[in-house]
Amino acid sequence: MKKHLNLLLLSFLIPLAGRAQVPDKPIAEPKEMLFSDDFSAVSEEWKSVIPSFEIKEGVLRVWQTRDDHGAVCRVYRPMKNVVVSFRFKLDGSTGFNAVFDDKNYKGSHAGHICRVAFAPKQIRLGDDKEGVMRNDIFEMRKDDSRKAEADKLLEGRGSVANFEISPGDWHEVGIELSGDRMRVAIDGRPVAYLQSSGLAHETKESFHFTVNGPGVLFDDVKISKVAP
Repeated sequence: MKKHLNLLLLSFLIPLAGRAQVPDKPIAEPKEMLFSDDFSAVSEEWKSVIPSFEIKEGVLRVWQTRDDHGAVCRVYRPMKNVVVSFRFKLDGSTGFNAVFDDKNYKGSHAGHICRVAFAPKQIRLGDDKEGVMRNDIFEMRKDDSRKAEADKLLEGRGSVANFEISPGDWHEVGIELSGDRMRVAIDGRPVAYLQSSGLAHETKESFHFTVNGPGVLFDDVKISKVAP
């Protein structure tokens, strides 16, 4: 793994993350399609903020080329309460992040609002706005003498669930965002849940994948506004 990734992942993975009870039923149902891409053709919607990616043979492939940060492949859509679904297959990488941002929000590092981190044997949900990416907490965690103080502020801002990703297999993901709640289902099975105030941020203006290492394949990406 690359240097910057190690620092970023450690700041997200180490803080106190509980194991939340996952609701059996969805917390949000898709209603109005905001974005859809099956990668049957090259789309100009995806922006390679940090290269690189390619659309080839009907899938999106994203891989890391810079030492200081993973590849970022982003689509812009103003959204709040949404269901995001996609399929993925690890293509050399051991995991990736699915992230919601608001570049106009200055209270968190890089405007990060919330994320789902896919690790080899765990799925982690994070409230970035009020968690590890909140500017004051982000700075506190750089100071060893203040990490304990920062960890107290992080209680309840993340959750973790056991899930083993099968390399070489396609997995189907559904991320439901409704108010201050987020629920994740993989292959039709509910696996992770988080309730935290930062999730209710009024506008997530973009969604992106961050990939570190040799690569991850993505397909059938959909973003839908949810029913009231």
